[in-house]
Amino acid sequence: MINQQTFQGNWDEVKGKLRSRWSSLTDEDLFNGNVDQLVGVIQRRTGEAREDIEQFFEQLSSDGAAAFSRAGETARAGAQQAADAVQETSNQAAAAVREGYAEVERMVRERPAESLAVCFGAGVITGVIVGLVLRSR
Repeated sequence: MINQQTFQGNWDEVKGKLRSRWSSLTDEDLFNGNVDQLVGVIQRRTGEAREDIEQFFEQLSSDGAAAFSRAGETARAGAQQAADAVQETSNQAAAAVREGYAEVERMVRERPAESLAVCFGAGVITGVIVGLVLRSR
């Protein structure tokens, strides 16, 4: 027999399927949400055997579990795709940094004097800016 938690967790979907199978059920019949009472109501209204009704509920439960399992698999696959995309982007960024470093290293080797002058100038400008900021405080 379907358990109460599963039944209540999927109540809206279950109500639609119940009305589809047994159109004579009213909102009042379905309002309670208690499995045993609902089986009794369906049995009284339709004359269907309790075993058949319980089997229908079991099928609803297994369909819901299968859908939940598929949703979990889909979420795992999506998470794996996202992780793969992050890894690929990280690899591309690392490759770009390595290329930039190699280019700077090549440039420093080819023009050491100019490179030293540029670094010295950048250091002086940075020092002046930091000094002005600290003085204004």
